Amino acid sequence: QVQLVESGGGLVQAGGSLRLSCAASGRTFSYYAMGWFRQPPEKEREFVASISWSGGSTYYADSVKGRFTISRDNAKNTVYVRMNNLNPEDTAVYSCAARRGTYRRTVRGEYAYWGQGTQVTVSS
Repeated sequence: QVQLVESGGGLVQAGGSLRLSCAASGRTFSYYAMGWFRQPPEKEREFVASISWSGGSTYYADSVKGRFTISRDNAKNTVYVRMNNLNPEDTAVYSCAARRGTYRRTVRGEYAYWGQGTQVTVSS
């Protein structure tokens, strides 16, 4: 089992930045590729970004490429996503997720463990 807890969400104006954190506990964090997903109001959950177990490889949804940066610190059992130039369309509940194997997975069903999520609201 892997337990995941997100933090860092909040209210920000358009053009602003936030950094979300996801702290992991349980099984060895470095065994897992990590992903961030988001669920906008009244929409399906969607892939945002993912990172390999080592942190050496990353993958992004087109909608956030160039604005969001995923990273991880295996010594701290934490994965981050830095979100710059936010716009109202980024408003969503953001969740982190963990999976064994490749990081290049964008479907929520391919991740075994999930956090509860943190709300990000971007005002115009």
